Amino acid sequence: MLEKTEFNAPDGKPYQLVALQNEKGMCIKLMDWGATWLSCQVPVKGELREVLLGCNTEDYAVQQAYLGASVGRYANRIANAQFELDGETIQLVANQGAHQLHGGEGFNKRRWEMQKCGENSVRFSLYSPDGDQGFPGSLNVAVTYTLTEDNAVKIEYEGVSDKDTALNLTNHAYFNLENAAQGSDIREHRLRLNSDFYLPVDAEGIPNSPLKHVMGTSFDFRVEKAIKQDFLQGDQQVTKGYDHSFIVNKAWQKPCVLLTSPNEDLSLEVRTSQAALQVYTGNYLAGTPTREGGEYADFSGIALETQCLPDTPNHPEWQNYGGIQKANERYYQWTEFQFRG
Repeated sequence: MLEKTEFNAPDGKPYQLVALQNEKGMCIKLMDWGATWLSCQVPVKGELREVLLGCNTEDYAVQQAYLGASVGRYANRIANAQFELDGETIQLVANQGAHQLHGGEGFNKRRWEMQKCGENSVRFSLYSPDGDQGFPGSLNVAVTYTLTEDNAVKIEYEGVSDKDTALNLTNHAYFNLENAAQGSDIREHRLRLNSDFYLPVDAEGIPNSPLKHVMGTSFDFRVEKAIKQDFLQGDQQVTKGYDHSFIVNKAWQKPCVLLTSPNEDLSLEVRTSQAALQVYTGNYLAGTPTREGGEYADFSGIALETQCLPDTPNHPEWQNYGGIQKANERYYQWTEFQFRG
C-alpha cells in the first residue's frame, strides 16, 4: 500500500510511504526519504508489537540518530575525513569534528526513487554524482526490502561506480523487542554474537588498535548474556554502552546475532553477507523524538549495523573485508532480520 503524507520533505515534496504485510499479520513500513525503515510490527501472542524505534514523519528530517535510514556512501567513521586511493589523497566533507560519519550529508538525507513496489517487496534507487561529499566516482545504488512469510525482513544493497571509491552501505534501524514505543532500557536484553574479534576505538570512535580477541573482555558475547552484565575494566572502558565493530564468523548455520527480549517472548536473529557488525546500544539517543511526541532516553534501542570495518579506507590490512569498491564492479550485500515469537 503506497501513500503520500501531508508533510513535505526538505526538497519540498511529500514523503512517500509504503506498507508491506504478510499472511501472519507482520507489517513493515518504509519511506522514500533516506530509503528508511519506519516501522516493524511483529505478531507476539496474538498481538502486534512495534519493535523499531521511530518518530513522526515530519521529524525525520531533523532527528540526528539516523533512525532506520540507509546510510552511505560510507557507513561508520573515516578518520580525519580523508584517505589515500590510487595514489591520490581523497578529501571528504567532515561532519563529526574532524571526521566523517555515515557519508557526511549522506544517503539518509536524500530522496530515493521508488522503482518497484510489490506485495512483499519494495526497491529504492539513488544516484550519487562524482565528488559527492568528496567521494570519487558516479555511483548508482539500490536497496530492496523484502518481507517474507516467516516473519523476516531481508535488505539487499547493490551498487556500481565508474571509478574506484569507498563504499559501505547499511541500515541504521534501532530495535527494542520489549517496548519500542516507550524505549525500555535495551541493556536488559540478552545478546549473543557469532564473533571472536572486536575492534578497539578511541573516544571519538576511531580505531586505535588492531583487531583484538574477545576472550577475557566484556566484548565476549559468544555465550548469550545480558548486554549490561559486565563491562571491561582496563585498557578498553565500556562504562556507558557499546559502539563497537565485531568481525562476523562466517558460519551460515548460525546467525551472527541473537537478540532476546528480557522476558524471552521474542527474539531476533541476524544473518548477513557482510564481514562485520557495528553494535551500538543507543548511548546518545536522549532527546531523539518518538512517534508519540515525546523523547527517547539513552539506551532505548540497539542498532545492529552490518557493514565492513570503520575507517577501512585508511587500513589496507582490513580491505579484504570490503570497503573499497573497484570501478565498474558490482557491489552486493544482504542482511536478514528474522523475528521469532
